[in-house]
Amino acid sequence: MRLRKALLGLAAALTFVGQAHAQQLLRDAEIEQWLDDYSRPIFRAAGLPADQIQILIIGDPTINAFAASLIMGVNTGTLTNADTPNEVVGVIAHETGHMAGGHSARSDDMVAAATRPMLLSLVLAAGAIAAGAPQAGIGILGLGQTIGTANYLKYSRGQEASADQAAVTYLDALHESSAGLISFFNKMKNSQIITGYKINPYMVSHPLALDRVQALERRAMASPYYDLKDSPEEIERLKLIQAKINGFLQDTNVTLRQYPLSDQSDPAHYARAVAYYRGSMIEKAEKEIDYLIEKHPENPYFYELKGQMLFEFGHVAESIEPHRRSVELAPTKALLRINLGRALIATEDAAQFPDAIKELRSALNIEPDNSFGWFELARAYGGLGNEAMADLATAESRYHSGSPGEAAVFAARARKGLTPNTPEYRQASDIIAAAQAISAGGRGARGPSRLPSPDPGQQTPEDDEDGGSDTDSQDNGGKTQTPAPQSPKDGDVPDPPTN
Repeated sequence: MRLRKALLGLAAALTFVGQAHAQQLLRDAEIEQWLDDYSRPIFRAAGLPADQIQILIIGDPTINAFAASLIMGVNTGTLTNADTPNEVVGVIAHETGHMAGGHSARSDDMVAAATRPMLLSLVLAAGAIAAGAPQAGIGILGLGQTIGTANYLKYSRGQEASADQAAVTYLDALHESSAGLISFFNKMKNSQIITGYKINPYMVSHPLALDRVQALERRAMASPYYDLKDSPEEIERLKLIQAKINGFLQDTNVTLRQYPLSDQSDPAHYARAVAYYRGSMIEKAEKEIDYLIEKHPENPYFYELKGQMLFEFGHVAESIEPHRRSVELAPTKALLRINLGRALIATEDAAQFPDAIKELRSALNIEPDNSFGWFELARAYGGLGNEAMADLATAESRYHSGSPGEAAVFAARARKGLTPNTPEYRQASDIIAAAQAISAGGRGARGPSRLPSPDPGQQTPEDDEDGGSDTDSQDNGGKTQTPAPQSPKDGDVPDPPTN
């Protein structure tokens, strides 16, 4: 299971849970693409399987990043405090050095001690959030990350210098400057000089920058690429990302002071659009985003934001056009297709449901473990009366949100209405078998959860009232809920079929 999507699939756009001061797990197609553009070449330069590495976006204003096995996490503060993309690139290269060096895998005991509290807290937090208790989920998340950091740092300090040197090697191979890594460390150093007496060294995720900059500078400044600079276009793109993050994560008034009306730059318009939207000033928000769309009609993320604004303020029908345009401009972005599918379903017009199913299935072919996408697909099938397919999609949603027992219950119900030996029937059986393996203490590995492509409205021959689904949903401010089945007891997982 791809960790980032499994934990964060409930977010179909830039979605925030809890309060702005808490750590938050974020999904956003634009920020993810920006990070991918800069990180994937570095992963390849390090000889790592670039397409298998998951990047988590952590909504935290502090400067930090972490790496473990094939997972990298980047705080939003790392992005918003950077002056140039090259500074972020330096941080990514450094964390890649940890992954390539096997620093998180040298000792199974170390990894177990360091990551179990953190990953467990992510699972618990996701469950709490899905159950409608976001504040509890964020509290769990923060506690687990504190424990995980404390354990891991006991092993990490001696590995930082080698990660620094590896970072320069990767950047040289890509003809990229290492100056950004130096300047970012200098920011950390200056911060520590000013507030160092308050720092608990045990809780610093990396050794104090003062001890590392000199050694790194000698190597970096010898590179023929050290003096290369980011282009104005690259810097502008970073500023747009920063504006978006600030608009969503900061208090609205803080953002409006940071980006006053006198600032007519594109990032300022972007930040104000988000701030006005979050402050329920929808007319002002539309004016700002419409300005950007008119100026940059090929930017899919401006249309995405407009669609999100309209949808969240109850203008569902009007939100479809910008959402559809965002998909046309960025058809490989699953989150954008899920946004469109959700809007089509929210019209409550059954004539729109086949189109919604088409978009959601396309999204799930890109991200087959996106639990929110499966959830919305279940709603669409339920709206067309195809109860067996609704149950099957709900089973996938439960499975990928970390509830294999509930997934097995829905999969068993789905099989009652599916024709044996069809791909859909085998998919349901696969879920049950995987849930049974998990119940027995195994990992429950599965193949890709991809649906075949029947007519969205077609009932299967075996559909009957026993295969019905409880996926009738309530639309509440753009949020949807599906009643959960009775959770099975430990070990109470239906047996897989024998055929």
